[in-house]
Amino acid sequence: MPTDSLHINSGGIAKNTFDAIVVGSGISGGWAAKELCEHGLKTLVLERGRDVQHLKDYPTATKAPWEFKYRGSVTEKTLEENPLISKAAGYDDTTQHFFIKDADHPYIQEKPFDWIRGYQVGGKSLIWGRACPRWSKYEFINPAKFGYGIEWPISYEDIAPWYSHVERFAGICGNKDGLETMPDGEYLPPFDFNCPEKDMRQKLLGRYKDRFMIQGRWAQLTEAKDIHLQQGRGRCQARDLCMRGCPFGGYFSSNSSTLPWAARTGNLTVRPFSVVHSIIYDEQKGKAVGVRIVDAQTKKTTDYFARIIFMNASALNTNLVLLNSTSNRFPHGFGNDNGLLGKYVCFQNYRGSIGGDVEGYEDKYFYGRRTVECMMANFRNVHKNDMDFVGGYMAFMGCYRTRGNGDVLDVQIGADYKNAMSEAGPWGMYMYIQGETVAREENHVALSGNQKDQWGIPLLKMNVGYDDNDERMLKDFITQGSEMFETCGVKNIRTGDNHWAPGRDIHEMGGCRMGKDPKTSLLNGWNQFHNCKNVFVTDGACMTSTGSGSPSILYMAFTARAANYAVEEMKKGNL
Repeated sequence: MPTDSLHINSGGIAKNTFDAIVVGSGISGGWAAKELCEHGLKTLVLERGRDVQHLKDYPTATKAPWEFKYRGSVTEKTLEENPLISKAAGYDDTTQHFFIKDADHPYIQEKPFDWIRGYQVGGKSLIWGRACPRWSKYEFINPAKFGYGIEWPISYEDIAPWYSHVERFAGICGNKDGLETMPDGEYLPPFDFNCPEKDMRQKLLGRYKDRFMIQGRWAQLTEAKDIHLQQGRGRCQARDLCMRGCPFGGYFSSNSSTLPWAARTGNLTVRPFSVVHSIIYDEQKGKAVGVRIVDAQTKKTTDYFARIIFMNASALNTNLVLLNSTSNRFPHGFGNDNGLLGKYVCFQNYRGSIGGDVEGYEDKYFYGRRTVECMMANFRNVHKNDMDFVGGYMAFMGCYRTRGNGDVLDVQIGADYKNAMSEAGPWGMYMYIQGETVAREENHVALSGNQKDQWGIPLLKMNVGYDDNDERMLKDFITQGSEMFETCGVKNIRTGDNHWAPGRDIHEMGGCRMGKDPKTSLLNGWNQFHNCKNVFVTDGACMTSTGSGSPSILYMAFTARAANYAVEEMKKGNL
């Protein structure tokens, strides 16, 4: 690499050199920083957004509804200016500071795709849903077994110890239910079922042998163990205001957990406002030597150097950086010898929902605002593919009590209305799908050839959509869910297809997938590039298939496993 291609703006190569660089500070980036710093590596974390410090930068965390001008609603002007990001779950006036603004971060939709982003230190770990079920062995095995994907280079048995590693540190609540399709983990006590949920669970068990309504497995501290107290975190207060940032540290985020832990080692440097342009590849050394960034505020370019690089910018941003990382060795994007970079992008199907009314239980109440939802593990296409679709689906579900009683609610004004609203109303039940989708080559992202963002980086083009398999799975969920609701005695059952565009589920994956064969994948079983061993990808971009279980805890486990492997390889002189 010729020296005139370097951009050293802050004190020379020595000052800009670290043992490791981590691109991104969200769920997986925070874990990379923690593991690498604990092992003594001087680690630079690059974050394209602003700095956010735990406690100090949660401006709405303790505000009451009446302290917001519109009681938490955003204005029509905000909605008009942000038609895409305002679709995100949890987006309102109390949380919008943790989401991007549409105009600042454009992209190109060749097919409809809602790209939900939060650019700040901590990334989307401040605004994630926090569901943390483990994948089962079938989610790793079945895509190749049933012919709708390639073989994973690892098994459940390989990742299980790392699930335990991250669960103990992050703090995951849940019950040990002994399900083969949703293995047990290292859990804190669960949030309990409410009264109708307990009955619904028993009714389902009475009819079905494969459908288990279980307590939510969630990144919430129902009990703060010593490891959590050492992090400065406390028990969840059941406020259900998580997306504002939790001053108690009751839910897991990079800001409250992994990044402060890494900082205590003295080995962490976090550089916010760092828009990563590309990975720098040294032709003579035959490996990556650093990362080029554009300062988000000054627009100046700077290069940073390290022995290993972890890509954790979130799935699509990681794809963008890798596609933009061209060199003589990799003219079509970093590591892209087989032309598959940016392809096989996939997501999870959230389109289907079911609701209905639950009679009775008028004398039953529950305390607090539970921050978790009940789950139902996948029961489709587990041991054999016996449906007219491939893949499986899990569901989130639960019973709730509305507010207000009596016909006076129709009036919505006056003392009688206020009094009615102070009482609990009827019960209801809901369920929605989280479905596996098939990773297809035609579902891809690419760089624009003529449009760039304000930092001179090509815009990302989205060409990702549903297929007939998704439609058949959705139909089965609606049919089976309705039947289950009838079994539970739910009345006035309502079903729906929200027709969400892909992306709105915020579970995009793939584009730089793992695999055993370099001809059909980009990463090996340790999340390394097949053809450049000192670059690791451990966010959603690495995924070979989507599974039906929520992926965030899997990204954490992948990252911890890969980081510890990288350290051992560095000790051996292999990196």
